Amino acid sequence: MNNKLLRSLQVFVAVTDSGSMSVAARELHMTVSAISQQLRKLEYDIGLSLFNRNTRSLSLTEAGRIYYDTSLKILETSALAQQKIESLQDLPTGKINIIAPEGFGGGLLSEPLRKLCDEFPKITISLTLTDEPKDIIASSADLVLCFAPVSDTNFSSLKLATWDRILCVATEHPLADTKLSTPEQLSEHIYISHRHIEEYVMRHEKEGEFELDAQRIHVNSMQTLIQLTKDSVGYAVLPEPEVRHLLKSGEMKQLFTDWTLPNYTVYAVTPKRELMPAKISAAITCLQDLFAQI
Repeated sequence: MNNKLLRSLQVFVAVTDSGSMSVAARELHMTVSAISQQLRKLEYDIGLSLFNRNTRSLSLTEAGRIYYDTSLKILETSALAQQKIESLQDLPTGKINIIAPEGFGGGLLSEPLRKLCDEFPKITISLTLTDEPKDIIASSADLVLCFAPVSDTNFSSLKLATWDRILCVATEHPLADTKLSTPEQLSEHIYISHRHIEEYVMRHEKEGEFELDAQRIHVNSMQTLIQLTKDSVGYAVLPEPEVRHLLKSGEMKQLFTDWTLPNYTVYAVTPKRELMPAKISAAITCLQDLFAQI
């Protein structure tokens, strides 16, 4: 099928689903002007307006509603055809749309993506890093890395790895040189937390439990959380694989090493398909192999 037409239909569907050209532009990594141009061309080709427009919102015209239903069917048929074609090829090929937690941009994905590109030169990757909740279907993701399995029966969730969380502070922070005997001493300092992660309970074999619930700063970005901790703003619970290099270099120090925090599991979530494209299977295998070594 004509790739330009498919792209225009994807744009049209994205704008319809979001009700905003600017939101669709962010989702599709396009400019608003490019989105507008695609829509104008579609309307010119069919000779009818697809949207009722005003300064605040977009809504479908009658022709737009008909065209939207047809577009969904065409895109679904095209995707299924592409999956069947890719399953017949000897080597994985095609574009993989991956969504991952923003903290993974600190290096966790570097080796898996390098290996994937080296072993399969016909694969291309579109990687989106975000800690904000994401609509898997609307984002057209092939593979989503997340910290909980998806209960929706339209998706498959595969466990990739389980890693530790640890309490950290910069080596230049006063806590790094303080003789700590009880977690209550932390209350004198700034606790930084992630907005989308639950409160943590520290556990000790003899001392019992201590809840970290007095955060002074909360952020929506793991990379920002790590950076603020590194900059001595305060202490934080951080994913051990993402700060291992900072601990090794001496830029950060782990606090209360004899206490434990809840670990976390990484899952690979994919839309359920009649056939799993070879490119997705290759990506998951690559992630499993390399995450197991961390």
